[in-house]
Amino acid sequence: MLSTFVKTLGIAILGVVLAGAAAAQTNFPTKPVKIVVPFTAGSQVDIVARELGRALQDIWGQPVIVENRPGAGGTIGSRVVATADPDGTTLMFTSASHAINPTLYQSLPYDTLKDFTGVTFGTSVPNVLVVSPSLGVKNVQALIKLINAQPGKLNFASAGVGSGTHFNGEMFKGMGKLDIVHVPYKGTGEALVDTTAGRAAFYWSPLGLTLPFIKDGKLIALAVSTDKRAALMPDIPAISEIIPGMIYDHWYGLLAPSKTPPAIVAKISKDANEVLKSPAVIKSLSAQGVTPAPTTPEQFNAFIAAEIKRLGDVVISANIPRQ
Repeated sequence: MLSTFVKTLGIAILGVVLAGAAAAQTNFPTKPVKIVVPFTAGSQVDIVARELGRALQDIWGQPVIVENRPGAGGTIGSRVVATADPDGTTLMFTSASHAINPTLYQSLPYDTLKDFTGVTFGTSVPNVLVVSPSLGVKNVQALIKLINAQPGKLNFASAGVGSGTHFNGEMFKGMGKLDIVHVPYKGTGEALVDTTAGRAAFYWSPLGLTLPFIKDGKLIALAVSTDKRAALMPDIPAISEIIPGMIYDHWYGLLAPSKTPPAIVAKISKDANEVLKSPAVIKSLSAQGVTPAPTTPEQFNAFIAAEIKRLGDVVISANIPRQ
């Protein structure tokens, strides 16, 4: 009798737990959701995050607020999310720098793998190597020759220490064997302005934000960072065509605090996938050189773990200075 009662009670409790989880998944969210972008307003990752946020707001019927918390290569905003209440209402939309920082920084105020859970991979994003027309170079080979003719006298721009644009620049410096100085800016906007003016020799910039400068003739595109040429710029080579093995995808993705209930993570992932697979969003992002590629949380977690190792190996092999 007692054994039967215990079994019955256990089944009842399990039913309540499962019902509660299902309810949480169905009803989420019941209050506003914040998406932290650990980079400056107006950056490409910020633009993509806002497009995703607007669409999720339509699905959820709750305000979705994008909050910029830039600084220290994305680690300031990342810490905000890592320590937030794990109820699904504080998320982070970040870039590949999330997987670079564990190796690039000597210490972080969080554990990249233990303090976050992936929600979905967001988009694949090429960076484009750009220079000012005043520099007088038309291709990567000429740029390398110019830099090596003036060792230590030229500089390259980035959107900040630890940013993906910084990593891409250091990768180019190391694999291209360039003697050039890194100058970090407060964001892509400032880096583009100074590169256009010729105060920086080059900048590896997110493609979407850079296209207007290229079309207006204010900047010259020399290469893209991804393994294949960009659909919007088919005549511009991939940098790996010139420096074999140099490949960098400045991807974006959505994460949550690690203790967020799996049912809520699954709900957010499902809805974000719906957004990223919608024809309207695909069309809008493709016009910016951004390719949506949503995944499951499990797939994104596995991808991040692999990227930490892959990009960490690049930091070491390219002798990128640790921060």
